[in-house]
Amino acid sequence: MMGIFMAGKTKEADVIKKLEELGQKMLSQIDAESSPTFTTALRSKGNIIYDEGVGYIRLGGKTEERKFVNVGQARKFMQTVAIAAKCKKFLKEGAHTSIRGLFYQLKFSLGDNLDEELFSEQSESNPLVEDLEVALGVKREDLNLNTDRKGVVAGPLVLKDKFGGGEDIIDCTKQGRSGWMIPSDVDNGMEFLEVGADYVLVVEKDAMWQRLNEDKFWKKENCILITPKGQASRGCRRLIRKLASRKLPVYVFTDCDAWGWYIYWAIKTGSMNLAYLGSDIATPEARFVGVTMSDIKDYDFLGQLTINAKEVDIKRAEEMLSYDWIQHHKDWVEELKTVLKTKKKLEQDALQGPRLSFVGDYLREKIAKKKFLA
Repeated sequence: MMGIFMAGKTKEADVIKKLEELGQKMLSQIDAESSPTFTTALRSKGNIIYDEGVGYIRLGGKTEERKFVNVGQARKFMQTVAIAAKCKKFLKEGAHTSIRGLFYQLKFSLGDNLDEELFSEQSESNPLVEDLEVALGVKREDLNLNTDRKGVVAGPLVLKDKFGGGEDIIDCTKQGRSGWMIPSDVDNGMEFLEVGADYVLVVEKDAMWQRLNEDKFWKKENCILITPKGQASRGCRRLIRKLASRKLPVYVFTDCDAWGWYIYWAIKTGSMNLAYLGSDIATPEARFVGVTMSDIKDYDFLGQLTINAKEVDIKRAEEMLSYDWIQHHKDWVEELKTVLKTKKKLEQDALQGPRLSFVGDYLREKIAKKKFLA
C-alpha cells in the first residue's frame, strides 16, 4: 500500500474508510491485548531511490513502526492518531484547512490539571501528516489539507471546479493579464472539460510568463502556458503531471543556472523531500527547452549578457553533478561543467536583449527544431 497513491479524483468516502480501517486495526490490537502500532514508510535519505526504470525519485521498501507502549514512541503515536481523527472530522464536515490550521486545531490541553500540550510546534505535526499520507496511500489534499497556492495558467484549457458547495467553469483563455491561479488540490472536485493545446510550456519566472502572455504566445502557438513562479508547488507539479498524462508534450524554460535547472529536474523526476509522492508529481517525459550555456554559440548576443555566478551558484551546480539521475545525461553533465569552468550564468530575461518579443522567436525555433535537453 505504501507509496501507491490514489490516482485522479479521490472520493471522500474512500479516504474516510482508510482512516477508519487504521483505527479499527488499532482497536483489534488492543482487544488482542497487544500494543497498538502505526507503520509507515521510512522517509530518510537511505530509503530514497532514483528508479531509472520509471524515471523518477521514489521511496524504497524500508518501514518504521511506532508502538503506543514504547516510552520513546508513545507521544508520536498519540500525535499521529490525533491528526488522523482531525482529518476524518474535516472530511465529514466537507471543510478544508491548511497544515497551519490543523496545528492550531490540535494544540490543546490534555486535561484541566495538566500543563501539557499534545503539540507545541508545527514542526512536530508537519512530518506526521506526511507519515499519514504514506501509510494510507493518499495525498494530504485528499485529507482536506491545503498547501499554498502557487502557479498561474493561460491557454486552451477549460476546467470544472466543484468547491465549497458551488460549481464553476474556468476558461484559461479568458483570464486576462492575471491568468488562472493553480489551487493546492487539482484532483478532488476538479475536472478537465477541454484541453485543446498542442503542448505545455512551463516558464520559471512570473515576469517572463507575463511577457509571453501579453504577446499571446499561448494563442499563437496553441499551448498551455504555466509559470510555477520559481520552484513548482505540489499543486502545480500535479497539474503538469495530469496534462502530460493526456499525451501533451511538456517543455520547461528556466534560467541558465543550477537553481533554474533544479526547478526542471524537480518537475521531471520529483524531489527527495517529496519522494513519497513518486509518480503523482513527477513528469519524466518533460524536456528542457532552455536556457542553456550552449545557446551562446547559436545566439551571439547572449555572450554579452552573462552574469558572474556566485559561490552559492557554484556549490549548487557541484551538488547537482553528484546526483545519479543527472549523471546519466551527458549533455547535462557538460552544461554543469561549463558553469563550473566559466563561473557564468544566464537569465531567461536576457533573451529580451535584442527586442522584447525575441523570447517568443527563441522558443518557437527551439521547439520546432526539437533542440531539447532530456
